[in-house]
Amino acid sequence: MPKMKTNSGSKKRFVLTGSGKIKRRHAYHSHILTKKTKKQKRNLNHVAIVAPVDNKRIKALLVK
Repeated sequence: MPKMKTNSGSKKRFVLTGSGKIKRRHAYHSHILTKKTKKQKRNLNHVAIVAPVDNKRIKALLVK
């Protein structure tokens, strides 16, 4: 049986932490930033943790 491949898009978007949580970036922070407020852009800049509901699905994509 062949090896499982890691999903290329997922490995660029998600990072596993030491405790097993998954870090992600916020959406809406790549373009059309002129109409967004400073506060909105500042809050989008922080890294977020993936919701526990989605952990299993995303870990399956990050199989190595």
